[in-house]
Amino acid sequence: MDAVDEIRSRAEADGVEFIYAMFVEMHGKPCAKLVPISALDGLMSDGAGFAGFAAGPMGQDPSSPDILALPDPASYTQLPWQPNVAAMQCDPTVEGELWPYSPRVILRRSLEALAERNLVLKCGVEAEYSLVVRNDDGSISVADERDNMALPCYDAKGLTRMLPHLVAVSKNLDAMGWGNYANDHEDANGQYEQNWLYSDALTTADRLILFRLMVHTLAQRDGRYATFMPKPFSDKTGNGLHTHLSLWAADTDEPLFIGGSGGGPDTKGLGLSDLAYQFVGGIVRHAPSLVAVVCPIVNSYKRMGVGAPTSGATWAPAYAAYGGNNRTQMIRIPEPDRIEIRLGDGAANPYLMFAAFLACGLDGIDNNIDPGEPNTDNLHALSGEEVAAKGIRSLPPTLLHAAEQLGSCDVIGAGLGDTAEGPYRDYFVKVKRDEFLAHHHEVTAGEIDQYLTLF
Repeated sequence: MDAVDEIRSRAEADGVEFIYAMFVEMHGKPCAKLVPISALDGLMSDGAGFAGFAAGPMGQDPSSPDILALPDPASYTQLPWQPNVAAMQCDPTVEGELWPYSPRVILRRSLEALAERNLVLKCGVEAEYSLVVRNDDGSISVADERDNMALPCYDAKGLTRMLPHLVAVSKNLDAMGWGNYANDHEDANGQYEQNWLYSDALTTADRLILFRLMVHTLAQRDGRYATFMPKPFSDKTGNGLHTHLSLWAADTDEPLFIGGSGGGPDTKGLGLSDLAYQFVGGIVRHAPSLVAVVCPIVNSYKRMGVGAPTSGATWAPAYAAYGGNNRTQMIRIPEPDRIEIRLGDGAANPYLMFAAFLACGLDGIDNNIDPGEPNTDNLHALSGEEVAAKGIRSLPPTLLHAAEQLGSCDVIGAGLGDTAEGPYRDYFVKVKRDEFLAHHHEVTAGEIDQYLTLF
């Protein structure tokens, strides 16, 4: 049975009448066409056509040829919240060639190069989000008006009040075969996290895009808004996208980050292999450049910083450090089989994020980069001077600073690949620099409050 017949057979068995042919642009916005199943042959052979310039940053202008998005049959997923629809993630092409401005194409090529090393990258994500309502004046409030505790994290009452939403998400995750294993109220009022099992990097990235779409859809049906915005409230903890990742042998499916495994012995007491420590070393070394990719909007840098870990502060890292089961650092080692990179936030494009992580980690392996000794301090309790004295670098304070760092990082530049006009990295940096300046040129209410009559 060929791919078209297999998809048609599955669609008929599922009662699917339409296909979302989907891709994402630089920001991670899901773009789609709704294709009736009667047009499946054309979709699979020719792709769905899009004017790329209209979709977002995709390296096109109004004179550019159409993007033809070719579905990946392996990504077929029936959407249980709208069961007559299935989604397939697509690889955009232009004039018959994979389009190098496509985040999914960028990650796919990174993973194909990784496979030549007999390696597989497996990832799991913790996707935090907030449920809010819009007020008459345009501002937002926590959707659950009773959710006003100073320390709401894990609050059973708050969890119970949102049970219909959380249960619906959980059942949908299981219906799609992802394996939901936890649902909780997070550190901020109105903030939640729902977890599913890890998989290979491309599958996890595809699933995160669908997860966000599902949560937005279910919230809208209940008259709410869901947001993955890194810092929707200035006085509440922001939305992170912590990533757990590890490398595995492609031929034997053997995990390589465990000390004493095929990756080598544990040398720093955290249960990891030398291969894993080198991977960590690459992430730590390139962290100031990596930030622009994984914390990619102006609002991201309002989430980052140092503060006591209570609601209204931050769990986001401020320094390029790693250590054991210590949530004040950028890389935490929760178990001796993986690393948790706590740097990314809810605005991160997972395809670009995983490709950038992989580029930095492989540079660590290729160059035997030593991450140094694990940090055991509570970094929230140390001054910047004390942290610097330990040789730990601070992360960039704004998107502009981060973009400038990324612009000179050839390791991530190579990892994100080239376009006909030069490195994708340079295109990304230009878009993000312009994004920062557009926000910077706006006069805010806070500026008026502070400066209107000060002088």
